[in-house]
Amino acid sequence: MAEEILVNVTPRETRVAVLASGVVNELLVERTASLGLVGNIYMGRVSRVLPGMQSAFVDIGLERAAFLHVADLREHRRNGEEPARPIERLLSEGQGILTQVAKDPIGTKGARLSTQISIAGRLLVYLPLDPHIGISQRIEDEGGRQQLRERLRELVPPDEKGGFIVRTLGESASDEELRADLHYLRNLWGVIRARAAAAKAPERLYQELSLAQRVLRDMVGADTARVVVDSRENYQKLAAFCETYMPNVRARLEHYTGERPLFDLHNVEPEIEKALSRRVELKSGGTLVIDQTEALTTIDVNTGGFVGTRNFEETVFKTNLEAAQSIARQLRLRNLGGIIVVDFIDMQSTEHRQAVLEELGRALARDRTRVTVNGFTALGLVEMTRKRTRESLAHVLCEPCPTCSGRGEVKTAHTVCYEILREVLRESRAFQARELRVLASQPVIDLFLEEESPSLAMLSDFIGKPVSLQVESSYTQEQFDIVLM
Repeated sequence: MAEEILVNVTPRETRVAVLASGVVNELLVERTASLGLVGNIYMGRVSRVLPGMQSAFVDIGLERAAFLHVADLREHRRNGEEPARPIERLLSEGQGILTQVAKDPIGTKGARLSTQISIAGRLLVYLPLDPHIGISQRIEDEGGRQQLRERLRELVPPDEKGGFIVRTLGESASDEELRADLHYLRNLWGVIRARAAAAKAPERLYQELSLAQRVLRDMVGADTARVVVDSRENYQKLAAFCETYMPNVRARLEHYTGERPLFDLHNVEPEIEKALSRRVELKSGGTLVIDQTEALTTIDVNTGGFVGTRNFEETVFKTNLEAAQSIARQLRLRNLGGIIVVDFIDMQSTEHRQAVLEELGRALARDRTRVTVNGFTALGLVEMTRKRTRESLAHVLCEPCPTCSGRGEVKTAHTVCYEILREVLRESRAFQARELRVLASQPVIDLFLEEESPSLAMLSDFIGKPVSLQVESSYTQEQFDIVLM
């Protein structure tokens, strides 16, 4: 399936869209004000050790302290035979520590750290502190894996104390290309080590590549037809990057100079709007309803307007098959991670359930992020996990609604009316006033003037004081104030 990668650059924001057969499959956004931290290496200072949680907070110079769990400490086990050592025996407050960001700060959580340093190249991942030779899990042929492992062992210099992992792109690379990547990574680690020796914590030692450069390094493969950039300055930077590290990609890099905006030309802007919507329409007439919560993401599949042509079971089956493909695309498009629960439409047939799971697995196989599907539960739900290292698209582009505070719903005008009546009664008993004035939104005041006018009149008679009304156009439906006159 031919891929196109579009890179839209403005002074404060870079956006990347990955298109397969003209359909947007992935969206990535990076802003200058909030650059991603994953891959950055810091000399940090331990600010607090928490034995009860077997974790520590580490100051790496960010607004919030970063989080380091004992399982992410390289020194957690000195060798396979010894019992794991607790974190209080490994770290102490004020200690300097070399760390790498494994997960960006998400929501109220600080960045997640690891001391198991890894530096990604185009073909290899370098593990300077771990003497391990590994192969990407995406390379499935066992014979090919073993052959790659042997090739890499022959290329690694005898004095090398670290290890390497061959990335998927390395499967078809020549020895010369692997050797060039290997030397580049070793030299880069030498620079980082020299900085670490002179660093005063907290200090950043290495910053991961920009989004556009990471896209070239990590996402351009044999299926990528072209990479189109709409900024001349960034095109020149990427061209230089290609000539230095990946000359075989240079011919596929293009500079877009058209009058029409690049994302408009390829219909990407409407896809961004759709990716922020709660409801996703399927071609058959069915729908997906996607809700992100603090702990997990839920996806509900509905038949919607799809009635099928044969019988109900066949209609459900076809809707679920289409939903499985759409769900895989939405996960990539929205960058949804963590625990994901899918409520497919109930299917009686075991064969149909298995077919839907297989279709979901095939669709997820194209995902660059690790996804684990656990199959149907006793309640007929499909549970899965998707590795989360960065904020979802919605969290990058949106913020909680100030009207509903992120609930997605607001109280009805009737509910607010009855709250006001109770509050007027409380205020009249607590304070001495000649009159009480209600300040509220137009729909609430309209309700008091019409349907709820008897209720207001009865309350006024009961407390023995007049109650007046005033519209505040700036108030949301839930806002109101009681003014004592």
